[in-house]
Amino acid sequence: MKKWWKRAGMLLALLLIIYLGVKPDMLVGKPGIKAESAVLMDMNSEQILMDFNGSEEIAPAGVSKLMTELLVMEAVINGDIGWNDLVNVSLYASSVGGSQLTLKQGEQFTVQELFEIIAVYSANDAAVALAEHISGTEQKFVQQMNQKATQIGLSEDTQFTNSTGLSEKLLGPNRPMDIQGQTLMTAIDACKLARYLLNNHPEILRISSQMQVSMHQKGMYMSNTNWMLSSIGGPYAYDGNDGLKTGYDEDSGYHFVGTAERDGKRLISVVFGTDTREGRFVETRKLFNYGFSGNRVRPDY
Repeated sequence: MKKWWKRAGMLLALLLIIYLGVKPDMLVGKPGIKAESAVLMDMNSEQILMDFNGSEEIAPAGVSKLMTELLVMEAVINGDIGWNDLVNVSLYASSVGGSQLTLKQGEQFTVQELFEIIAVYSANDAAVALAEHISGTEQKFVQQMNQKATQIGLSEDTQFTNSTGLSEKLLGPNRPMDIQGQTLMTAIDACKLARYLLNNHPEILRISSQMQVSMHQKGMYMSNTNWMLSSIGGPYAYDGNDGLKTGYDEDSGYHFVGTAERDGKRLISVVFGTDTREGRFVETRKLFNYGFSGNRVRPDY
């Protein structure tokens, strides 16, 4: 009986290939994803190739800085600020926790320096400093973040509460008291945000693909938190990867929004909530391999 079912399955697959025009490489199986949620998108067509809990809210941590980066780039294009403008570091910016440069109150850095540090190293103090420089206060900057989210079609499930993605307890003792709550985002929305950023500001890849950036004034060199960059090498490097943003929250886990291009095809992946730092890259590799395999059958979870 088992042999009969096996033969029947093989016959059905053959019929699909012959009569429906389904190519063998279109029958690639979906990968099992060990994360809270994950999404894979073909950037050019906007087709969602994989959706695993993509509409569930999660604290995205540093991934939310994709919106911060977007607003900085738009402020430069609109002439509101310039790349060479000097940014003053406030007491609040100097005291935020998480990934940081240990900036000191009263120090000055250019918009370009702080922006590159955000894109490559995800520094929270740099994000707050730029937010305050653009909008006067982080609260006003957050209003712009949420307005932009609505404008580009993100769902109501995605809400920004600060420029960093940090939880309240990591914002430090000098945070404005009206900055409350936790930034939340869905994997689908993170994918849409990344696509909008890449479509409208493709130059971000020139920055996000750098192996390290320097802060000459402080004599510091900060390495890229994206271990999948093809230029870095190592066990997690992926041919074609040139971005985009990592994040970590002690409650929601490790996150990564990645992008890679091969033979003119660009994919955007989102992996939210792995248990380890390495895990987010392992799961992203699965998504990329799936997307570049020629698969056309949308998986169903």
